[in-house]
Amino acid sequence: MKKIEAIIKPFKLDAVKEGLMELGIKGLTVSEVKGYGRQKGHTEIYRGAEYVVDFLPKVKIEVVVEDEMVDSVVEKIIETAKTGKIGDGKIFIIPIEDAIRIRTSERGKDAI
Repeated sequence: MKKIEAIIKPFKLDAVKEGLMELGIKGLTVSEVKGYGRQKGHTEIYRGAEYVVDFLPKVKIEVVVEDEMVDSVVEKIIETAKTGKIGDGKIFIIPIEDAIRIRTSERGKDAI
């Protein structure tokens, strides 16, 4: 099993969610996060004063899938989240040792 974490632009969340549902992904976790990468934030002017906005709003999607699903999930996230502009985000793939469904005590692939 692998955990896929994707940090994307907030307005792309619905498209990514729908794309993952098409693949049969039944559940995911979404968090509102802030951060910066190569774009290093930007400046804004508010009431005549200039402010530096270091951390930009992003959305982190987390989903655990079986190993054979990883490539198709990653491709779907790229396809649906990509704008072609700086700040599109990142995808991280992390090995998962085990998963346990609390309600039923199911383990492994039965728990995801």
